[in-house]
Formats: sequence, C-alpha cells, structure tokens
Amino acid sequence: MKYELCPSILSADFNCLGEQLKTIENANVKYLHIDVMDGMFVPNISFGMPVIKSIRKESEMIFDTHLMVQDPERYIDEFVACGSDSITIHVEACKDCKKTLQRIKAAGVCAGVSIKPGTSVDEIRDLLGLVDLVLVMTVEPGFGGQKYMDSCTAKIEELRRLANENSYTYDIQVDGGINEETIETVVKAGANLIVAGSAVFKGDLTENIDSLYRLINKNAQ
Repeated sequence: MKYELCPSILSADFNCLGEQLKTIENANVKYLHIDVMDGMFVPNISFGMPVIKSIRKESEMIFDTHLMVQDPERYIDEFVACGSDSITIHVEACKDCKKTLQRIKAAGVCAGVSIKPGTSVDEIRDLLGLVDLVLVMTVEPGFGGQKYMDSCTAKIEELRRLANENSYTYDIQVDGGINEETIETVVKAGANLIVAGSAVFKGDLTENIDSLYRLINKNAQ
C-alpha cells in the first residue's frame, strides 16, 4: 500500500503559489490536494478551473481535485480538461453519485467519493467496489484550520476493514485537522493518503513535509 502526503493548496500563500508548489514538489511530494468550493454545498468559495489550468503547466504532481460543489456532474468534463488526475465528489451533493463516478472513470481519471463527518459509511457502501478513493472528511468541509473530529476515526477503521474483507483496492484519504498530533491516529486507523494544509504551509515547507512523512512512515501498517 502506498502512503502519501497530500498538501492542500487551500492553505498556501497565493502571492507566491508557484514558488511554494515547486518547493513541495522538490520535497518529493507526489499528490497536490485541490479543494474546490462553490459557496452552495459549503459556505465558502475557493477557486476553480482557471487556477488548476494555470498551475498544471508547471507541475508534474498528481492533481487530486476535491469538489465541494453541489451537483458536481455539471463540471466533470471541465475539471478533466484543466488537468485533474483524480476527482472526488461528495455523496451528499450528487443526484446520482454512481452515475457521476462512472462518468469520471470513463474520462480516464481516478474517481473518489467523500463523506462529511455526519454521513455514515453505509451511505456509500454500494459504491466501494467502483471507486479508486474514499475521502473521509474529519472536519466539517468549507474552511481550513479546524480541529480533528475524533468521532471520524471509527469510519476510517470501518473502511479499511471493508477493503480487506472484500479485496477492494481504494485508497483511504483523510482531510481535516491533520497535524503532527493527529497523523498517527489516522494512519493507524487505516488511512494512506493524508491531506494536510496549515501543517505543511505554515513555516518551513520542506521541514514540515519531512516531519510529516517521518510520522506517516513510522505508523504505516
């Protein structure tokens, strides 16, 4: 199983975004987590296709696009065209989640499904054989800098158990409140793609990445 850190550019300094992306890529980061918010599904607005298209030209990282967007099926083709390598949608935001995931896969990119803290694993159980990634939100989506919700740990454990029991191959990603204090919890619970925002971008990026990777590898199963 691969274990990867996925820095979230929601916490980056957009005044020097290109420079910061080069720094994290030079630190051997393979995944870039891109949070797209529409002000409808979540009470915040971030950025969209033009930003992704612009940075795509300068980066070889896997663009891991997380759509916190109502009715994301409206925009799948556009996010593929601008350079997304993986697209994750929220089960709570879709009219037909299975159909939308199939459309993502048909476009040739990885398909992920996400659940908010109040949504149970049962809501996506029939999708687990289809997806490449399951994203467990460990804070309420919409804003960075929130505290990790301990109640979400059991969902990570359940998803790993279901993967093992059914030979599913999906990655388990976690997003929200991840730092040096909480990363051990989520990795031991079964997560292997770890999204971190301020824990990466606040302070020295290279030192932060090295420290977080050490903790991930120390606790990897």
